[in-house]
Amino acid sequence: MTRTIDAIIVAGGRGSRARIGKPKQYAELGGVPLLRRTVMAFTQHPDIRHVLVVIGEDDAARYEKAVAGLDGLLPPTVGGADRQASVHAGLEALAPHGATHVLIHDGARAFVSPQTIRGVMESLYEAEGAIAALPVADTLKRAGASGGIDATVSRDGLWRAQTPQGFRFETILNAHREAPKGSATDDASLLEALGIHVALVPDEPMNMKLTYKEDFALANRLLGGANETRTGLGYDVHAFEEGDAVILGGVTIPHTHKLKGHSDADVALHALADAIYGALGAGDIGHHFPPSDPQWKGAPSRVFLEHAGRLVRDQGGVISNVDVTLICEAPKIGPHRDAMVVSIAEILSVDRARVSVKATTSEKLGFTGRGEGIACQAMAALSLPFQAEGDE
Repeated sequence: MTRTIDAIIVAGGRGSRARIGKPKQYAELGGVPLLRRTVMAFTQHPDIRHVLVVIGEDDAARYEKAVAGLDGLLPPTVGGADRQASVHAGLEALAPHGATHVLIHDGARAFVSPQTIRGVMESLYEAEGAIAALPVADTLKRAGASGGIDATVSRDGLWRAQTPQGFRFETILNAHREAPKGSATDDASLLEALGIHVALVPDEPMNMKLTYKEDFALANRLLGGANETRTGLGYDVHAFEEGDAVILGGVTIPHTHKLKGHSDADVALHALADAIYGALGAGDIGHHFPPSDPQWKGAPSRVFLEHAGRLVRDQGGVISNVDVTLICEAPKIGPHRDAMVVSIAEILSVDRARVSVKATTSEKLGFTGRGEGIACQAMAALSLPFQAEGDE
């Protein structure tokens, strides 16, 4: 029988202990939502077919924004009153998709490694269930009624249960269907109650669950040491031709002419897309969208910029800021600058404060000075996970 493995990410909680004003799974780590980082660990794993996320009842808009552009995701499902109910809801939603095995993972554990995921999956060749876990290394104390130490507890044979927890799908689905409500804080305990063997897979300390505000501070410090800043420069030129409006920064501006080009000739978005491609070392617009391809004739340039922004997110990166300078005698850019900022920020899914749009003239010199066309320079700064030499 062919083995198919899907994953459920449990992300329906409120995360009130984090005290950050929103469900913690949507808080940002290094400019990227925590949930997105967690989901990517599974969507990018070659042995996982589908990923289904269990979300809170009011979180649909937050969820769609957090995972925009990721492949391999099934439609999310709404969780229940506690973790057990949420996992059960995820399993029922996943049931029609025919997985033989399933991994269940906490949405707040963004640092799970491919090695841990693989270790749990490999253990399922022999066991009905397997969990990532860490042996207890600290001395354990039991507190007494007075708040002092009542006893020292032996740590021999004790492990800290982590996630992912993996199971044969039918086994864990039936266990959830038969279990009393609220009887388990993790899924492995349901199998334990039935006398089913669950394997322990040694995990890594980095696979921590972010629970408190201090956990986010630590995680951001860890990410800071693993990221690098990249910058890119873009430049583009388009000539005028007969028309009645130009499109700049995704905004249509009435004018005596339009810009000539294979697409909609938005010189600002072209230069900015090239700046992002340059920072990624990913070529230029012509590489990704050849002008010889008729499907791009008249295409809106936001398609190019959206693609560039998606490449950044797919690498786990974030756009720190972009800076666009238009060079022309006319039309006047000032009245439309704010609209361009809003447009670019929306296309790239970044805050407006990260977008700058400026304009200058060439003092009547050159082709822009003669009113023959518009030029644009753009800069982009990205923060990307550091890749050591030889990394893929």
